[in-house]
Amino acid sequence: MGAGVIKKSGGGGRRRRGGSKHAAMAEINVTPMVDVMLVLLIIFMVAAPMMTVGVPLELPKTAAKAVPTEQEEPLTISLQLDGTVSMMNTPVPEAELVDRLKAVAQERESDKLYLRADGGIEYARVVQVMGALNAGGFSNIVLVTDTGGPALGGTQAGN
Repeated sequence: MGAGVIKKSGGGGRRRRGGSKHAAMAEINVTPMVDVMLVLLIIFMVAAPMMTVGVPLELPKTAAKAVPTEQEEPLTISLQLDGTVSMMNTPVPEAELVDRLKAVAQERESDKLYLRADGGIEYARVVQVMGALNAGGFSNIVLVTDTGGPALGGTQAGN
């Protein structure tokens, strides 16, 4: 069993407009466009999880529900166990924190700020940083936690 070559004779098959043998093809081939779109989709699917704030913390667990997402990219301040304060992914010296926050607050529409603090940090330290955030022009501070922690009654969330 083999494949043979079929010769087209005049009159059979499709004819192109214009009658010329070398006329431009009027059909659109979408296969290359679909291939490119699928490659871009895969790239974005792989890259999207890496676009989150990347300061590693052990967030405290709580039974609170997630906050609805905003249209504007959220400003995130991270407070690490060693005392380092980071704005998004960039460490910020404590002396410059309020000034940088004031500059950012003038450019943003929302006064909402997300504070991520390691679960091992003392409460007094978290409150000091929250005071600096408020002095920087952000009065709507959301504390970021992990879900699945104990509820006030001592039971696990979701039970």
